[in-house]
Amino acid sequence: MNLKHEGEPMLVKLSTDKTVSETAVALQAAVQANHFGVMQVHNLKETMAKKGVEFPRECLIFEVCQPQQAKKVLEQNMSVSTALPCRISIYQEGGKTILVTLKPTTLLAMFHAPELERVAQEVEDTIVKIMKEAASD
Repeated sequence: MNLKHEGEPMLVKLSTDKTVSETAVALQAAVQANHFGVMQVHNLKETMAKKGVEFPRECLIFEVCQPQQAKKVLEQNMSVSTALPCRISIYQEGGKTILVTLKPTTLLAMFHAPELERVAQEVEDTIVKIMKEAASD
């Protein structure tokens, strides 16, 4: 497992030797174990094929949410709904499976709402923990 921040400070990006499918199963379990829920999984290759676009790479996009945290944020600023739910993508690159997410702290900073920083950091810490659990052996 490799955790990278360099070059892409808005992202949390990890790699694993697991397959995309194995990582997806592990991510589902880690999300639930950390009291988040999977709202939707988008299979980019399948979705694009249904639209007549051939896309050769596997990419799964998990939409995840922790309702109590979402409620705290939305009670302060409903515009944040445009950045919800959080997403974790899984795809193959360079012989590795990659897990990547936009940092919730970066997303919420765009709303200029300092009162949300603590919640954003809590969510980010949990999402990183979820990703690490999914990537580990």
